[in-house]
Amino acid sequence: ARVTPAGCESWEAYSGARPLPGKRTSLGAAAAQSSADREMRKIPNNGNLKMTKVAYPLGLFICLFIYVAYIKWHWASATQAFFSITEVASGARRGHQAHSAPGTAAHGHEVFYGIMFDAGSTGTRVHIFQFNRQPGETPTLTHETFKALKPGLSAYADDVEKSTSGIQELLDVAKQDVPFDFWKATPLVLKATAGLRLLPGEKAQKLLQKVKEVFKASPFLVGEDCVSIMNGTDEGVSAWITVNFLTGSLKTPGRSSVGMLDLGGGSTQITFLPRVEDTLQTSPPGYLTSLQMFNRTYKLYSYSYLGLGLMSARLAILGGIEGKPAEDGKELVSPCLSPGFTGEWEHAEITYRISGQKAAVNLHELCASRVSEILRNKVHRTEEVKDVDFYAFSYYYDLAANVGLIDAEKGGSLVVGDFDIAAKYVCRTAETRLQGNPFLCMDLTYISLLLQEFGFPENKMLKLTRKINNVETSWALGAIFHYIDSLSRQKSPAL
Repeated sequence: ARVTPAGCESWEAYSGARPLPGKRTSLGAAAAQSSADREMRKIPNNGNLKMTKVAYPLGLFICLFIYVAYIKWHWASATQAFFSITEVASGARRGHQAHSAPGTAAHGHEVFYGIMFDAGSTGTRVHIFQFNRQPGETPTLTHETFKALKPGLSAYADDVEKSTSGIQELLDVAKQDVPFDFWKATPLVLKATAGLRLLPGEKAQKLLQKVKEVFKASPFLVGEDCVSIMNGTDEGVSAWITVNFLTGSLKTPGRSSVGMLDLGGGSTQITFLPRVEDTLQTSPPGYLTSLQMFNRTYKLYSYSYLGLGLMSARLAILGGIEGKPAEDGKELVSPCLSPGFTGEWEHAEITYRISGQKAAVNLHELCASRVSEILRNKVHRTEEVKDVDFYAFSYYYDLAANVGLIDAEKGGSLVVGDFDIAAKYVCRTAETRLQGNPFLCMDLTYISLLLQEFGFPENKMLKLTRKINNVETSWALGAIFHYIDSLSRQKSPAL
């Protein structure tokens, strides 16, 4: 079956050209002609007349046949349910098998796709996910296609028309990856993060509206909520879904879930499923959120601390103010930088002159004192975190790999106290490492104290990884998975 994109009546237009009637000769001219000439002219005219008598009913019949066929197809297509994709799978088997893991095309399996655009500050990325599900079971991820383009959407804030070519290029990747017969049932979603959050509201909305127009013209399933800006809590919850989906925690009811720690540039998130009633009772307003998936409701502890991401924390430790240059170009001095260091640092398109504090004796002690001031009364401590298994991502991973606490490619496990040990060593040897990362002492000290503020003891084990079962631990998987699950509930409330 061929699929009609949303907002269009059909993919094809049918037209018939009516033959022009022959020209009549004037009576005066006819009288002057010989009888032989008149006989010769009658022959083609009679032929045209006969052809016209045949062509009209034949053309009418063809148009009627096409119209009836289209109506029948359109009616059948419109009544197809979202998760009844397997009904057309046999017709698309050859195209489908090219994208499936071995065995996913067996009878009784549901195969479905989801497309998530991650519109970040530095680039726009498309994730195309293929899922497979046995009747009555939780879906499994069988394939992912990924492509990224730079710059980010926010770069087109003053010329939104230029944003469409990149979006269309990524849509073309999705068309190649998703079999034709699955297009109409495959949801297409874009979630924007930090880049668009920082834009003035009007500019951000114009960009989102332009993306939505491009999406609406595509052959995929596009809802009214297909384009939006994520808030920090949604980002944390989506990452939690990703991790627990990939570790199998969502598949097995009763199995302990894992928590998620993410440290970005501007914000940091913590999300886990509380098992202790005291956590639910004592958590501040805004720290608990409900999530419904697989006919289960999860009451999650999830919070995003804006301004406590690693880059924003650096600025605060240096004594700067977010979004503002230093007054009169003043140099920012910090006890977390080596006493002999001077240089420049760019953050949020502002360049700052920075230097270490002169005659600093115990760099780690002075730095820890400064970081504690920045974190004081800003982080909610939860005792239950010490009993929950946690995965940590982003800058947690990068800094641990930088100092050799984990393998840079494979990741690994460490205890919270390892960050403190590494911080003390790096701060003590900072004078001899001026050519390296000048922020290493500051960053490691910050991560160590941040984890302690969350309530993690020094002997708490954390798992640091970029991939689980060879799949990126991105919030994009959790976001599209939740979106598909909500569509399924809307279409089949009883499921």
